[in-house]
Amino acid sequence: MTIQERLLNLRKKMKEKEIDIYIVPTADFHQTEYVGEYFKARKYITNFSGSAGTAVITADEARLWTDGRYFIQAAEQIAGTTVELMKMGEPGVPAINSYLSDTLKEGGNIGFDGRVTAMGSGTAYEKTAAKKNGKIIYEYDLVGEIWKDRPALSEEPAWLLKQEYAGETTASKLDRIRKYMKEQDASVHILTSLDDICWTLNMRGNDIEFFPLVLSYAVITMDQVHLYINEKKLDAEIKEQFAQDGVVLHPYDAVYEDVREIVAGESVLIDPARLNYALYRNIPDGVKKVEKRNPEVLFKAVKNPVEIENIRKAQIKDSTAHVRFMKWLKENVGKIKITEMSAAEKLDEFRKEMGNFIRPSFEPISSYGEHCALMHYTSSPETDTELKEGSVFLTDTGAGFYEGSTDITRTYALGEIPDIMKEHFTLTLMGHMGLANAKFLHGCTGMNLDLMARKPLWDRDLDFKCGTGHGMGYLLSIHESPAGFRWRYSADDMAVLEEGMVLTDEPGIYIEGSHGVRLENEILVRKGRENEYGQFMYFEILTYIPMDLDAVNADMLPEETKKQLNDYHKAVYEKISPYLNDEEKEWLKKYTREI
Repeated sequence: MTIQERLLNLRKKMKEKEIDIYIVPTADFHQTEYVGEYFKARKYITNFSGSAGTAVITADEARLWTDGRYFIQAAEQIAGTTVELMKMGEPGVPAINSYLSDTLKEGGNIGFDGRVTAMGSGTAYEKTAAKKNGKIIYEYDLVGEIWKDRPALSEEPAWLLKQEYAGETTASKLDRIRKYMKEQDASVHILTSLDDICWTLNMRGNDIEFFPLVLSYAVITMDQVHLYINEKKLDAEIKEQFAQDGVVLHPYDAVYEDVREIVAGESVLIDPARLNYALYRNIPDGVKKVEKRNPEVLFKAVKNPVEIENIRKAQIKDSTAHVRFMKWLKENVGKIKITEMSAAEKLDEFRKEMGNFIRPSFEPISSYGEHCALMHYTSSPETDTELKEGSVFLTDTGAGFYEGSTDITRTYALGEIPDIMKEHFTLTLMGHMGLANAKFLHGCTGMNLDLMARKPLWDRDLDFKCGTGHGMGYLLSIHESPAGFRWRYSADDMAVLEEGMVLTDEPGIYIEGSHGVRLENEILVRKGRENEYGQFMYFEILTYIPMDLDAVNADMLPEETKKQLNDYHKAVYEKISPYLNDEEKEWLKKYTREI
């Protein structure tokens, strides 16, 4: 069935339900960034497969909103579908709510599946409809009604993350959560965000490809945790531990009716960005709603000492695998057939050799040449390009070790590359090193520091259409709130940078139809000196992989950046050489030499 046929069928359903505009977001019932196959309704109705985007369908239009990471990819995937691309943040492109307000007729209705729509978004749609004397209709999954071969919900087993990796018991975490609830005068806390639930219960699973999360809801009271989950996922060990922690099990979908039974007079803590609209609407009118960010968001972002030590170990493992991969790539490109997909598989082979490897931590971005300009490109059998000398290869991949998740990007020169590619690599390197070596006062957010990475690009009228970095979860989500680096204000990514947070530093340059460069390390927020000016902070670099000197134009580098690069490469050799054989050590000396 073509996209046009699917849209036609959806419009028939809209007419039956008296819906004038129907909204299809990317999310699952838990507002997860990356979703399982069952929840990819937006992809089904538009053909766009990126991780972020919202489709809006009317009787005669279909539009797709997505951000700068996906402009090129989305344009390619929706070509010929009648779906129109709306480039978020670009001049002249209205926000979704503005479009709804301008497009909805008087007395018209806005529809969406309330289970996959965030509470904040749903209430905004509600206000827009009310202004036109219309209403919202949130009870129907219309895409699901026309999706005849829809994949089933995952039934993969869950597992416990042991204390040697988690570093804190569930009982301790619940004590902290309940203390926060008391401070907010809340007696009930509804959780739908999977990473928050899994962190709290030290539970992991396999319900979303690459991300070790478990489909579930939780309602925390002062003496129990009501967990809504498919019980088939839980073995005897997990059930025993849950019983000790006061966790009571319920069927997965029962949460919607149980929330209706919350007694009037109770006070419920909810997160508007992470609670779905249907659950929000099911909370009885007599129940007080305390709308705050889930406390688990900040709790899990600040890693405990056990997690930090494990993360360091995971980064050494992945850095060692990357060094071996880089050597293999440099020595074999042009001699044996290497493609985007086979290169990604080879890197994972090196990772598996390091021990405690679970699986990749996200879908690999393994791209050559012009594919490097696609920020979130995924190679497939149809696009799998052979790597050849004369251009660049970009690998943005991650590993899930029991010691933690990694997210690392390197761009490699394959043979001799054009000067413009070296120039762009060098500018990216300057920005990367600028941010990694920043010193700043406590109280800064990533918005204060983003310029450190962009200045070399902005000085030359260049930019990249995405954030510069994001928080990292510990065997949870790869993009973890509430901290990140970006120049545009984003409420959910603008937390103060606290000691113990782990973030990525990943500026880049993307030239459509030609090439792209991205360099990404993980960095740990640390306390520095405290004096009369306040508490100074700095970053500890966690990732130790050479920046490809074959791609550097040393004449462009300021002396400060040269020193930073030389110091970094010295550390790379000191950290990684103990894990290498003599031949690998000699090779690494070459690629960590001073310039």
